[in-house]
Amino acid sequence: MADPKVAAPVDAAGGGGAARGAIGRWLGVLTRIAASRLVRWGFVAVAVGLAGYALASDWTAIRGALAHLGFWSVAGAFLSVLLAYAATVQVWRLLLASLGSPLPYKAAAKVLLVGQIGKYVPGSVWPVLASMELGKAHQVPRSRSASASILQMILSLITGLIVAMVTLPFVAGSLPYWWALLAVPVLLLGLYPRVLNAIIGRLLRAAGQPPPETQLTVGGLLRPMAWSVTSWLFYGLQIWILAIRLGAPPGKTALLAVGAFAFAWSVGFVVVFAPAGAGIRDVLLLVLLGPVLRAPDAAAVVLVSRALTTIADLVCAAVAARSVRPARTQ
Repeated sequence: MADPKVAAPVDAAGGGGAARGAIGRWLGVLTRIAASRLVRWGFVAVAVGLAGYALASDWTAIRGALAHLGFWSVAGAFLSVLLAYAATVQVWRLLLASLGSPLPYKAAAKVLLVGQIGKYVPGSVWPVLASMELGKAHQVPRSRSASASILQMILSLITGLIVAMVTLPFVAGSLPYWWALLAVPVLLLGLYPRVLNAIIGRLLRAAGQPPPETQLTVGGLLRPMAWSVTSWLFYGLQIWILAIRLGAPPGKTALLAVGAFAFAWSVGFVVVFAPAGAGIRDVLLLVLLGPVLRAPDAAAVVLVSRALTTIADLVCAAVAARSVRPARTQ
């Protein structure tokens, strides 16, 4: 409990201490709730149910789009999504290792991929809380799991906007994407290790967790960033495979597919009230595919892409959950 003699001047200066204390208490309650086995299983059931509902609610349109695209293009797109997920696991694993808790790939996949289904519950905090509890079962301190998860989200956002910045200007013409790219210089500043370590430390203190014992370095960020960019390339490959099947020009669509998906995902991510960016990401992707596809064909690509990523979330979480047992406490 904070010393009131210390906390009072901070509160008088603007209420910052009180706000941080309230956030910390709120997150502390959520963390204690998440530690319950019954709540964990209930949370998984809710997240899976919401993901399933998202599929079922559009299934008629999705089924028509799948038939329009054909088996092999859909299979190739799905494989691309799985490869993107594999690269994302490597991002999280390398960040966790840089923070002092190396894990085998299968164990890292279980923590990240099972926790990621929490993104279907509104609010961006659920995947982080899930990774904290799942990581604890593998002897990873909660603060390190949370740090790696937050860092992975930040890196995905930054690299996604950078990928969009270096691809869309060449192929998207005057489409309204440039305004979000104004944030890239600020985000690049956030990649400076001293700034990034300070951000993570503040977030963890607000959540009532100790700061990481190990500080990130430039070398510790380069490999995760490279894998993050790789994941965007595979996500773009998914869109490219689907789009050229419907007649989009292969050359121009290659850049557009990568940049459009990265940009749409990044904007959808920051809109925290939309589970997994639902709606926001789809509309932006539909607009950005306009230069290479007719509206009905672009809609088919968007619908199938959303279905494939949702199915991949569920399949990967199920496979990862069964792939490795938690380490036993000595």
